[in-house]
Amino acid sequence: MATSKPKTKSAKVIALLVRGNGSSINEIGKATNWKPHSIRAFLTGLRKRSYLVVREQHRDDETVYRIAEQSEARAS
Repeated sequence: MATSKPKTKSAKVIALLVRGNGSSINEIGKATNWKPHSIRAFLTGLRKRSYLVVREQHRDDETVYRIAEQSEARAS
């Protein structure tokens, strides 16, 4: 069964964020052609819609965002 690509930019961003390693602002910008301030505003909107958006700092000083499951938040 073939999987279809996300049809909207919002769906693209959510697909990037649910990957195990998440996505950086730069990756999201390349996928959507959005500017960083628009990406951060979208992430805020996801939080308001009850998504658990986690921000992580990686060794190379890159900030990565991902959507975590509620059980991850309780374990932290």
